[in-house]
Amino acid sequence: MSTWTKERLHEIATTDDLHIAPFREDGTTTGTPTWIWSVVVDGDLYVRAYNGTSSRWYRAASKQKAGQITAAGKTNDVTFEQVQGEVNDQIDAAYRLKYASSPYLNPMIGDRARAATVRILPKS
Repeated sequence: MSTWTKERLHEIATTDDLHIAPFREDGTTTGTPTWIWSVVVDGDLYVRAYNGTSSRWYRAASKQKAGQITAAGKTNDVTFEQVQGEVNDQIDAAYRLKYASSPYLNPMIGDRARAATVRILPKS
């Protein structure tokens, strides 16, 4: 399993411009990039779907398990892993810290978005 370099993870963690583009059915063409919030917890990159598991990008990421992200001016090929369990509490805390002033914070730490939590790993 591949991991982010400290430098790249820091670039992603300190920006607010992550766009996610899971692959389409063909496994090589990405869908339209979607702007999304991201957080870093214990050296891992996480995102959530605001609209939960019915979100188009989330459904594609869950099915295809790969795609691309663009953040801090760079594009990376990535894989997606669904996340459940106690790490969600740490992810909530990271969202609270990074997006404290946003009116969208509560939905992003609510049950609907928590059910659509994804860990993003660089493709090896």
